[in-house]
Formats: sequence, C-alpha cells, structure tokens
Amino acid sequence: MLETKTTPFRYDESLESALSHIENLLKDSYSVSKRTVSLLLLQGDPEIERRVRKQEASSYTSIQRIVSEARANYNQPISYVIALRRQQEAKRILSTTVTKKEKFGIGFAERLSRTMMNPVTGSLILLIVLYFGLYQFVGVIGAGILVDFIESTVFGEWVNPWVTDFVVGLVPLQIIQDLFIGKYGIVTLGLSYAIAIILPIVTTFFIVFSIIEDSGYLPRLAMLIDRVFKTIGLSGRAVIPMVLGFGCDTMATIVTRTQETRRERVITTLLLALAIPCSAQLGVIFAILSGNGLALITWVMAVALVLLLIGYLASKVIPGERASFYIEVPPLRLPKLSNILVKTYSRLQWYFIEVLPFFIMASILLWIGELTGLFNLAISGLEPVVKLIGLPAEAAVVFLYGFFRRDFGAAGLYDLHSSGELLGVPLVVAAVVLTLFIPCIAQVMVMLKERGIKTALAMTLFIFPFAFLVGFVLNLILTKLGVSL
Repeated sequence: MLETKTTPFRYDESLESALSHIENLLKDSYSVSKRTVSLLLLQGDPEIERRVRKQEASSYTSIQRIVSEARANYNQPISYVIALRRQQEAKRILSTTVTKKEKFGIGFAERLSRTMMNPVTGSLILLIVLYFGLYQFVGVIGAGILVDFIESTVFGEWVNPWVTDFVVGLVPLQIIQDLFIGKYGIVTLGLSYAIAIILPIVTTFFIVFSIIEDSGYLPRLAMLIDRVFKTIGLSGRAVIPMVLGFGCDTMATIVTRTQETRRERVITTLLLALAIPCSAQLGVIFAILSGNGLALITWVMAVALVLLLIGYLASKVIPGERASFYIEVPPLRLPKLSNILVKTYSRLQWYFIEVLPFFIMASILLWIGELTGLFNLAISGLEPVVKLIGLPAEAAVVFLYGFFRRDFGAAGLYDLHSSGELLGVPLVVAAVVLTLFIPCIAQVMVMLKERGIKTALAMTLFIFPFAFLVGFVLNLILTKLGVSL
C-alpha cells in the first residue's frame, strides 16, 4: 500500500520563517513532529517549553530568541493568528466539499443566540437563569423542600433514632458510641450533613448545570461577560472554571489548565478560592437568606464587590501578558434528557466517591479533636476573632467546619440559623465571611499541585485575614447605618 504524505497548509511568510528556524534547532526526538513542537513553542505551551528546555539545553536560548522575535512581529497573540489561519483553511476546505442551501432571513435560534450575547438583553436572560435555575430550583426546591424532608423526616425520624438504638445496644463504651452517634458522630453529623443537607443541593445544581451545558448557553455566557472579565485581568474563557466553581471549586481549579496564560490561571485560582461559593455553600446560603430579600442582596453585593476589587488589583499586581479570547459558538439546541441524566449521574458518582469520604474523615477528626482537647483549643482561638466581627462565639465552630470542607461549614451555618442562634445582620456577615473564608483542604491540595507551594501558600495566607477583615467592615457599616435585616 502506498503511503500518502499530506503537506501542511502554510502560514504567512514571517511565521513560516520562524517555524523553519526553530525546526532546524530541534535536534532531539519528540512524540509529535518538529513543526508541531515549533507551533506549540510559538503559542507558549508550558509543557512543551519544559520539555524543549530540558532536551535542547544548548540551543534553547536561540529558540527563545526566535520565539520572542516572531511574537514581536504581530499586534495580536500568535495563538490568535494561528487559530485564525486554521479557521480560514477549514472554511476553504468546507467550501469545496459542502453545498449549502441559501437561507433567507435569520431563524429564531440565531435571534435568540444574539439576544443572549447582547449586553442588555443577555444580562436580563442571565438574571432569569440565575433566578429560576439557582434561586428557585436549587435554593427553594433543593435547599428548602428536599433538605427539610430528608433532614427532618428521613434522618431525624428514621435513620438517626434507629442507628442510635443499634449502636447503644451493640457498643457499651460511651467514647465509641460518640464516634458514630455523638455530637460529631459519623452518622449523626458526617452522613447527616453529606446526605441530608448537601446531597439535595448538589443534585439540583448538577441538573441545572447539565441543562445549561447541553443547551449551548455557556459559550454565549462567555461572550457576554468577556468585557467585564477583562477589567479583572481575565477573558471570557474564564467563565468555564468560574461556573464550574459554583459546583466544586476543587474541580474548577483543575480546569484552569485550559486558560491560555499563567497570569490568567493564577488570577482565576485566587478568585475561585476567595469569592466563588461551591454548590452546597451557594444552596445553603440561598436557603437561609431566601426569606429576606435585602439580606440576600447584601450578601450578593458584598461578595461580587470583593471579587471585582481583588480581581482588578490582582490584574495590576500579577505580571504577565493579557490573554486573547476567541471561542467557537455552537448552535443552540434543546437539552436532551438522556444527556442531562448521564451528566448528573456521573457528577453525583464523583460526589459519593470523592466528597463523601471527606465528611466521614471530618467527623473522625472532630471526634479526635474533642477527645484530645485540640478542637476546643482551636475554637477558643477563633472565638475572639468571631466576636470581633459581631458574631456569637458559637459561630467559631462553623469556620472550623469550613476548613475541612466549605460545604461542611455551610451545613453548620444552616444548623445555627435553624436553631435561631444566628439571625439578621450577624447571619449575613457570617454568610459573607464563610464564602470568602480559607479554601477547604481538598482545594488547598489542588492549589498546591496546580500553582505551586509558594503561590498556593501566599493565596491562603492572604484569604484568611482578608475574609474576617471584610466581615468586620461589613458589620461596622451595617450597624452604623442601622440596617435591620
């Protein structure tokens, strides 16, 4: 059989010259062609840069010089120039192989698509999606109706009493009993929080997110908010990890790999760790503030202001080039039920495998902490800080929970609100501080892996005092103005 060799399409003369020079300097072998390696170097691919630096040590300085000179020849990033040329070639090939019937006028789907990306009408559509998707479906149905039923009836009346009788009858030692059914028991706290409070919230969120994802709305949302994101050093591409952050910040931090520049990845990671609540946090906060519109608006405005302010300051402080933004906008379509169910199922599977063990582990650590006195010591250390921002001493436990997992802390906040210990201005302040509070252990681990120990540690050390500073300022403003929530 004769092999057919395809000739790659050519870029402009300046780019081709740079590619040729880089290819000549590449002496080692790679798993892809030298032309591909050269293209990736010009586009600043970090993995290829590391490999070439290691394998072409003697000529790497010359390669860097060619890359820098090539980039200086263009007003736009080379990645954009390459993508544009590839798009032109794809259109040329398509025009020679596909015949389209001429259409007259613009269809409904295209009109709706343009409406979604228009700054005015797109913002209104986004508010509608947030209101019905997050507020009504996740907040009211998930965090309200479903949580009330599962927590009060399923666990409160069926599971916890049965498990308590079983453990008391089987285990004579009080210490061991407390491990399963005590104040911080695996069943009465860990599983109760994970299944009764968090599971209904993340399930309803995953359904909404799957619908948004399958409809093609996400790319249009990216186009809509690109202009806003540019003020905080990001592009519309950051909408994907940001939206995923409303599901799980840990997973979203991993997805920052898709962003073009290191600067953009660092800013996005910081904002995810600071101001993006995960689905459980978001649902619980919506549930406890939904009865008070002013309280909910105050929380939204405080968190949004922090996100924009810190994003803007970070974009001025963190060095690096601004990322270009271009995105393929797929056609709108009606979400398929099968796709929604499969995506929701796979994400719930991830929740049970990855997240549920953290709740059990947190219960065990809290049980050990109570036995050794370390837990009470940590609470005693947090109590003065908590009182300083106008919260009752009992709220210190919530922030300690939040360190293990954000959703664990949110569940603790839900308990304090349900018992009437946290209401009005202190409730809003607690919700804001918990949203901004130090990331959970899982997210810190991913930050260490993705951004490195220095960057992750700097972010964590900044976030902890900053969250309480915002709480102090917010409490001061609301009390001085005599605001009643």
